[in-house]
Amino acid sequence: MATQLRALSGLEAAGRNDRDAALRALGSLAAPLTAEADPTHVTASAVVVGEAGVVLHHHKRWARWLQPGGHIDDGEQPAEAARRETAEETGLQASHPVGGPVLVDVDVHALPRPCRRWARASGPRGAASPSCVHVDVRYLLWAAGEPAPAHGESPRVAWFPWDAALAVADEGLARSLRRAVALDRRV
Repeated sequence: MATQLRALSGLEAAGRNDRDAALRALGSLAAPLTAEADPTHVTASAVVVGEAGVVLHHHKRWARWLQPGGHIDDGEQPAEAARRETAEETGLQASHPVGGPVLVDVDVHALPRPCRRWARASGPRGAASPSCVHVDVRYLLWAAGEPAPAHGESPRVAWFPWDAALAVADEGLARSLRRAVALDRRV
């Protein structure tokens, strides 16, 4: 994964900062893909594109529109976790570009809540849990059809035209969307 991160080019200043933070995290974490191993861990998500634009889901906990993604399962690679999370959260069977997985961006962000998965598995008893820090690697996926998330997953999933997606996106997602538009034309 470090090789993919180093290969990210044409990044905005915030993207370069996140890429460098991600590389530092990968170099210092014993098990970067395991949420239970450290409050800072890698997650995987997808910018899912198609004829209708880009798919976003309304996150049930954070109450905002986001790209599909989440934690990486044991033995799973980030690119496959992005596909699995997309299927779970949107009901779409998305695919990587023909040439294989394409890393669009990385976004490093702290969550505004304690890191319960780590605390349950590894944290000291009785200690306050620190916030989770997600090193979110974002892959380009292609899909078609209408989203149909499984019961209990995302309450709303929709195709957004690019301009509308940018209008509801936070800064990190907007950066990833801009990069995906450029990459989708080249891949």
